Amino acid sequence: MRTIDADAHVLETPYTWEFMDEADRKYAPMIVAQTSGASIAANDGKNSQKEFWISDGRLIPKDKNVGNNTPEAAREMRDIAARLKHMDELNIDVQVLYPTFFIWPYTQKALVQQALVKGYNRWLAEIWKKSGGRLRWVAMVSTYDLSTARAELSFARDNGACGVYMRGLEADRKPSDPYFFSLYAIAEEMNLPICFHSAAGSYTHHDFFIDDSGFNKFKLSTIGGFHMLVMEGVPQMFPKLRWGFVEVSAQWLPYMLNDLALRFKRRGRRLPANPLAANNIYVACQVTDDLPAILRVAGEDNLVVGTDYGHHDTSTEIEALRLLKSDGKITPAAADKILGANAKALYGI
Repeated sequence: MRTIDADAHVLETPYTWEFMDEADRKYAPMIVAQTSGASIAANDGKNSQKEFWISDGRLIPKDKNVGNNTPEAAREMRDIAARLKHMDELNIDVQVLYPTFFIWPYTQKALVQQALVKGYNRWLAEIWKKSGGRLRWVAMVSTYDLSTARAELSFARDNGACGVYMRGLEADRKPSDPYFFSLYAIAEEMNLPICFHSAAGSYTHHDFFIDDSGFNKFKLSTIGGFHMLVMEGVPQMFPKLRWGFVEVSAQWLPYMLNDLALRFKRRGRRLPANPLAANNIYVACQVTDDLPAILRVAGEDNLVVGTDYGHHDTSTEIEALRLLKSDGKITPAAADKILGANAKALYGI
């Protein structure tokens, strides 16, 4: 069984936007540097944030969440061979790549979003081709204009994509909004899971928590999306569609499932005995989670694990895959499922 890192990252550079259509490059983000004023701490607690992207007139941190325990050329995908070599050292066979830039709200304009996601997807397609298939990825779509989703996902699926990226709030809408049902139908048809990553696509929400560490701004909005989807029965409308919740730990599952059971009962409904399996939902755990308690309520077949490769935050554990099997918290059989079989099922690898 192959070992699959279910959550790794790319760090975008100006080269990323060279894959945009020539006519669209006027929308490409530019980098600006802070040269005065109070310093802003980066996530590693040691360095200061110095660079920002400007996208559609808004600042987005560029060097806030950099994992300096990874080679720079590898995390920025300037040296694919170096990335693969480091994966070998970490006993990782396949990584599933998520973005960095797109964690933040970056535009509310459909044309700008279309231009950026199209260029990004073509950059990731090149990475996949150069990796010999070991670097898979989740695809972007323009959530402000879903009419372009089918063509974009068709390209992505044919070029190594194994999921569709979404944030806990997307296009200022909740994930259970019927607005997204056409996207979910296309993803189901193409056998691509919907992958919610710790992030938020709402300026209002982001700016309300502007000084937040990221817990309320990104993680809770994503966890809330899980609750809304299950509570409103959306997975049942798309029975073949798989759903992933990534980089939000899994420690919340006992509380969440208990809360859903109580709310279902109050409405004369019964939550399935294994809600994750019944709804085709997979959750990425962390090695710091209380995994025995989580497995009691979630079972062994719907948890995955990632390293958060390239980043430096509370979800990052570059040795996560090694630790899961060696720390003795769970049985070897459960560890094997989380390390390989479950991620293979989620991403269709």
